[in-house]
Amino acid sequence: MTVPIATYRLQFRNGMTFDKAITLIDHWKALGISHLYASPIFAATEGSTHGYDVTDPNAFDATLGGREGFDRLSAALKAADIGLILDIVPNHMAASLENRWWRSVVEWGEQSPYAHYYDIDWSRPLTIAELGKSFDEALDDAEIEIRLDETAGNLALGYYESNIPLHPSSYGMVLEGAPGTLGAKIAALAASASAQEDEAFHHTMHTLIAGGSQADRTALSTFLSGLPTERVRAAHAAQAFRLVHWKTAASDLSYRRFFEVAGLAGLRVEAPDVFEAAHRLILELVRDGTVDGLRIDHVDGLADPEAYLQTLRDAVGPDVYLVVEKIIEGDERVPASWPIAGTTGYEFIAALAHLFVDSAQAKALDAAYTEFAGGEDYASILKDAKALMLDVNFAGEIKRLVALAGSSVGGEHHAAALDAALKALITAFPIYRTYGMRDAMNADDRKVLDRAAGEASETLSTDGRKALDAIVAVLSGATQGDAFEFRSRFQQVTGPVMAKAMEDTAFYRYHRLLALNEVGGDPAEEEMSIAHFHAAMRRRAAEQPHAITTTSTHDTKRGEDARARLYAISEAPAEWAEAVSRWHAMNIRLITTLDDGPAPEPAVEWALYQALAGAWEETSSAPDAAALEALAERFSAYVEKMLREAKQRSNWSEVNEAYEGAVQAFAAGLLSPDNKAFRDDFVRTLQPFAQAGLVNGLTQTLVKMTAPGVPDVYQGSERSDFSLVDPDNRRMPDYAAMAERLEAADGFSFDAEARASGQAKIALTARLISARRASPSLFEDGDYQPLDVSGMASGSVVAYARRSGNAAAIIVAPCKVLGLLGKGDLSRAFDAIRVSLPDGLAGRSYRNVLHGGTVEVGQTLDLRDVDGSPYLLLITE
Repeated sequence: MTVPIATYRLQFRNGMTFDKAITLIDHWKALGISHLYASPIFAATEGSTHGYDVTDPNAFDATLGGREGFDRLSAALKAADIGLILDIVPNHMAASLENRWWRSVVEWGEQSPYAHYYDIDWSRPLTIAELGKSFDEALDDAEIEIRLDETAGNLALGYYESNIPLHPSSYGMVLEGAPGTLGAKIAALAASASAQEDEAFHHTMHTLIAGGSQADRTALSTFLSGLPTERVRAAHAAQAFRLVHWKTAASDLSYRRFFEVAGLAGLRVEAPDVFEAAHRLILELVRDGTVDGLRIDHVDGLADPEAYLQTLRDAVGPDVYLVVEKIIEGDERVPASWPIAGTTGYEFIAALAHLFVDSAQAKALDAAYTEFAGGEDYASILKDAKALMLDVNFAGEIKRLVALAGSSVGGEHHAAALDAALKALITAFPIYRTYGMRDAMNADDRKVLDRAAGEASETLSTDGRKALDAIVAVLSGATQGDAFEFRSRFQQVTGPVMAKAMEDTAFYRYHRLLALNEVGGDPAEEEMSIAHFHAAMRRRAAEQPHAITTTSTHDTKRGEDARARLYAISEAPAEWAEAVSRWHAMNIRLITTLDDGPAPEPAVEWALYQALAGAWEETSSAPDAAALEALAERFSAYVEKMLREAKQRSNWSEVNEAYEGAVQAFAAGLLSPDNKAFRDDFVRTLQPFAQAGLVNGLTQTLVKMTAPGVPDVYQGSERSDFSLVDPDNRRMPDYAAMAERLEAADGFSFDAEARASGQAKIALTARLISARRASPSLFEDGDYQPLDVSGMASGSVVAYARRSGNAAAIIVAPCKVLGLLGKGDLSRAFDAIRVSLPDGLAGRSYRNVLHGGTVEVGQTLDLRDVDGSPYLLLITE
């Protein structure tokens, strides 16, 4: 397998096209990037901002430049010796009429040759959750009519801009009594139509309609739009689908969806013909050498991830780089049997936090947050969020599981007991999912299941516990028939429930330290240490040394440098709490009292100050009016998302306008030109945290580039990245400014100006990638060895070594430096640091990668003897 040196994640769309990407190749070359790591580039719904709503996996998106644009980009990358990794989406496709496979399913129902492509329950009509009210209400309000869709060549149920195609077998009923001859001709043609000849039918229909006179078409359209409601209702009842209120999707959808997005329908890639159809272009690009690697989106959504990955590996061969998007919780491990390089790296972000969070101050931070914000502990918040997901957001999925459980475990258990047992079991699940298939569960999965079952049983009645025992027996043993389907569906549900409850609900309710509210992390974790980081890296080197190592993605909750800054709050919780109390007093006039309480409530106010602290890019001085306005716009979008994702006083489906308006007014007031006293105090208070954050950000970069794994540079994060959650983190970076900074850099400088401008970070990134290129085997396959650190301030230093054969690297970096910054030159703060070197590292001469020259070491490395900053990368061959 070819392992990349370093990747660059690029988000296509939102102004980024294939041709625009070509203009960035010189920048990537200057950084030393070996592979472009592209977001989805295949055809997606009109206006898509991310590309995960694929409409055709075998066509390049026209808005990006189509096939010709992609070929230009591919040729330019080849000429620059830069590889290409594509992000592919096997779990789902857009449930959109722009998707011809889905359109066929809507029109023809189970007769469609694509009906089995999607995870649809064909025991009932296909639900299309598009209406703003019930069908009958919309029909009575004249919002629904039957139309002649001249563009598509069919009759359709029209609802505002949507034209949902009717099954041709219903045309005769609809067209009965139509004026002229056009209607009769259409009905006659439809009578002999078949789903297998769908394209030919529509082509002939289009020709027939276009061949009619304008008067005939107008007369027919007028006739159709004037049909009585009972005729329209009967036509709707004759379809393979049902139009329903969009709010019923959570409780009554007839197909598997991605998370809770009705617009993304689950794809059945476990079927060989579906796999082949969905991967035709992807495999073509891999086999002809255009594509070097693949990122598999949401692998946990698949019915059988391992089988899918093995099929994909067999199709692409042993040399293609494969990584999967998977969230690892706690001590969970990626199954060793998966034929992949590893994950996309969320667990690395969680491990990094152990370098920067001061556990000694955890109780003080807890106390400060509780005193100001009150509220529940994180475990209770997560449990409540799961309950909400199970009872409301995923009610339909649970209803289907209960039905499957009833046919799998025998008829002696009532539906209510099965429902309670399933909900208790999923609530107690500590990871996203298990991977049992037809055989009995393996030992690791069984341990997870038993742990969850033990916790769940404590909350259940006697009947509930009996139902739980029966469910566990089916989930853990060998399965056939309904039992196999039940196990598959159960495993496909636990992940979405965990993701939406944790990442998109609990993370927006619990605000103690926002830096820890990150995908793959634990917001309430208190036992954090450098030793834990070392253990995680040793495990990473052993289990997935070629996985992607990331510090930012399109899905992280904030930019890596915002996170690096907010970590520093853990070092001074008393100072932060005092500041929050002071700001509360200064801004109390901005708080609105509503019937259901203050807006914002204290927990949200605490969160707003932290979020603003992370997003405030320029901390050395007050921003000018234009910068303040831009920040206010970004912050407003974040506030809206934060309030709705929390699902407490407002949410996406039931917007509380009064509450949101009051909180938005508060947020705007923080940045108002009239609130200068607060802003001046805020910026002044932020200074030490910002300085510590810049140091932390450079350490993140050094560690990412030298720890086990393949480092990825998320677009724009080669320079300081203070973005908020999406869509803020998908903005187009200022590539011209970054290229200018990189070109102006004369080596790596640690001075305050270089840190603040982002020049230190971009120069460090380039220097480190160059080092990886010069010693590829050392960083690709080298082991990981923690190094002992002693001396004053030793708790603020992380040191480790990488070794492969005779080659070795020693890495030293500062962390938890807030208390040291006020004591003068940070470089001098580590003069007393000594790093003990074991045999194989001691008594050798090293090249000083970051500062030049050579360093001779004995049994210890004394930092006072090394010129430069507290950041070191020493390499010897």
